Amino acid sequence: MTSSVKASAKPAEWRRWLGIALRSAHLVSVVLMGAAVLGSTAPAAQAGALLVLATGLGLLASELMDRRVSLTELAGALVLAKLAVAGWMAWDSARSAWQFWPLMAVSAVSAHAPKWLRHWRPAR
Repeated sequence: MTSSVKASAKPAEWRRWLGIALRSAHLVSVVLMGAAVLGSTAPAAQAGALLVLATGLGLLASELMDRRVSLTELAGALVLAKLAVAGWMAWDSARSAWQFWPLMAVSAVSAHAPKWLRHWRPAR
């Protein structure tokens, strides 16, 4: 199976470091959101979810620019779904506790799934 994500020239060094910074901020945001959600502090949960949403959008933009992900593949669709859930958590923080664990599970599985599955496209 071939991937539709095209191999391109290696991104500039500053873009690599931007990606590292975004991933680090995203992980910190996820920890903040989880601590807030599980600690039942609605303002902190909302702030954590907003940070997850912002850093996730930044990561998505970076990966789209570098052609590491495509929105027509499973990985891209899952990113959009996860961002929608993070947005929902920010909007309705009272219900964020039950959204947190499924979001974490989907994120972990999708991040570590085999390449053929991450880049799977539905039949057209």
